Amino acid sequence: MRTIDTGTDHLLASVDDGVATLTMNRPERRNAMSGPMNQALGRALAEVEVADDVACVVLTGAGGAFCAGGDVKGFAARNASTGDRPPNVEGAVDDLRRRQREVSLAIHQLPKTTIAVIPGAAAGAGLSIALSCDLRIATARAVITTAFSKIGASGDFGGSWFLTQLVGASRAKQLYLLSERLTAAEAEHLGIVNMVVDDDQFEATWTDVAKRLAAGPTLAYRYIKENINRAAAGADLGTCLDAEATAMVTTMRSADHREAAAAFVEKRTATFQGR
Repeated sequence: MRTIDTGTDHLLASVDDGVATLTMNRPERRNAMSGPMNQALGRALAEVEVADDVACVVLTGAGGAFCAGGDVKGFAARNASTGDRPPNVEGAVDDLRRRQREVSLAIHQLPKTTIAVIPGAAAGAGLSIALSCDLRIATARAVITTAFSKIGASGDFGGSWFLTQLVGASRAKQLYLLSERLTAAEAEHLGIVNMVVDDDQFEATWTDVAKRLAAGPTLAYRYIKENINRAAAGADLGTCLDAEATAMVTTMRSADHREAAAAFVEKRTATFQGR
């Protein structure tokens, strides 16, 4: 195992057996996001994207929660200190745009598989970040909520886009407008999480999934992600078919495909190299 220096204890990061685990680490605030955490996430994601020893990325939270989203206590303190002074709106917008792209967009477009491991509450921007991952695995006691409307906010980090892709516009509006709290089972029924696992099997389950993805045909996984992301973004069928053809020919001429075909004939487990 190797440790990634994130520059802050608000984010812990390590790599083991092809899996990079990024752990949001503010358990006293249910891992609510902070400036240092945001910056560290952006840097860590950029690092693992190009790391040769990383094939799968897990994002999770410490202390029994995933991420409560924004730090509401911090918001209240900031509001009290600024009073009625006009905010620098343009600067704040630019900063949020940058942070969203460094985290949510980076996760969504990462050429490696990503898993949100949800041990408890995922709310607000925390939910948005979980939704940006390829898969979501939750404990049975996890709680899922958009939460934004409860603090008079509209939402950020891509949650409105990701949730609409998963559940449709009407249901996404319901979940955003009413800020309903979903149980893990309800979230699974809606397709918001992929798996719900009891506590005693939770770590073993997500670890197994992450290692399976890390040991799999990662070149093919990259193109699978690109194909599905393109379709989800609304590309027309002709565009998707053309891109599929390029990706299919590329992967069918890869070393991984040759190894998989040989392993099938020889009745053994394939060993993939991601090329």
